[in-house]
Amino acid sequence: MAIGDFAYAMDGNRFLAAGALEQQPFAVVGIPFDGAVTNRPGARFGPSGIRRASLMLCDGMHPYFGVSPLEHLGDGLDLRLPNASALAQVRAVVEQQAGRLMAAHHCVFLGGDHSVTLPLLRAAHRRHGPLALVHFDAHCDTWHDHFGEPSGHGTWTWEAINEGLVSAAHVVQIGLRSSGERAAREYVADQGGLIFTARALRGKDGDQLGAIIGQIRERLGDRPCYLTLDIDCLDPAFAPGTGTPEPGGMTSSQVMTFLEELAGLNMVGMDCVEVAPAYDHAELSSQAAAAFVWTYLSGQVARRQGGASTPTGR
Repeated sequence: MAIGDFAYAMDGNRFLAAGALEQQPFAVVGIPFDGAVTNRPGARFGPSGIRRASLMLCDGMHPYFGVSPLEHLGDGLDLRLPNASALAQVRAVVEQQAGRLMAAHHCVFLGGDHSVTLPLLRAAHRRHGPLALVHFDAHCDTWHDHFGEPSGHGTWTWEAINEGLVSAAHVVQIGLRSSGERAAREYVADQGGLIFTARALRGKDGDQLGAIIGQIRERLGDRPCYLTLDIDCLDPAFAPGTGTPEPGGMTSSQVMTFLEELAGLNMVGMDCVEVAPAYDHAELSSQAAAAFVWTYLSGQVARRQGGASTPTGR
C-alpha cells in the first residue's frame, strides 16, 4: 500500500485502506443517503464513519477464518446520488449503479438508511432470481406504509416479498423487538419465513445459538442469499449511534457468531446500514459495523478458498 493510499484511507474514504477496484473480486461501496428516516437523521455519514473505524483491521488475519480480505478487496467509494430527489429517484440510481458493480464484484454496501436495501435487492434479483434473505434488525420493516409515506426504511421487506425479489419461505429475521401491529411483526412468519426475536435470543450463546444457526442453514440451503444488517439489531449499549435505538437487543458477540457460522451460505452480497456517527459514543457503533463487515468479507474469502467450513478459530 502506497503512502498516498494510506493518507486517503486516513481521510475516511477507504475501507480497510483498500486500493482501487481494478480486478478485485470483492468491493465495498458507500451509499450516503438517509432521506427516508423516521426518527433521527445522520446515517448518510455512516459510510465515512465505518471506513474510519476499519483502519485498525487492515494489518492481520481474521482470528476465526485465518484470512485477510484486504488483498482481494477494492473500495468503490460512494455512489453518486442526486440531491433533493424523491426516494423513488434515489432508489433508481442506486439500483443502476449497484447493478453495474454487482456484475463485476461481490459487494458490501455501507448505508445509509435501510431504504437502500430494496434497490440493492432489485439489482441482485436481476442476476440471481428470487433470493434468500438474512435480515438482522430491531424492526420488522414490513409495514405497508411508514408514517403515511408509501415507502421508506420501514417498508422495504414487505415490498421485497411482494415484488418477488426474495422467496418468502427463505427470509430469516434476527433480533426483532420493536413495538408494532401483529400483522407487521409476524408478517414474515405468516408468509412461511423464520423470525428469531431478540427475546428468544436472550442469554443464548455457543451451542444454543448453534441450534438456531443450524435451522437457518437447513432452511436456506444453497439458494443465493443476501444479508442485510441494521446496526440497531444490537442493544444500544453496543451501538448507540443509530437513528432508532431499541433497548433489549443483541450483543456484539451474538451477531459475530451468526456471521461466522453462516459464512458457508451461498452469499451474493451484504449491506450494513443505519450507522449514525453523530449519536455514537467512542465510535462503538462504527467499530461494530466495521468488524461485522470485515468478518463477512473474511468468511467469503475463506469460502472461495474452500476453507469456510474449517476455520482456524475452532
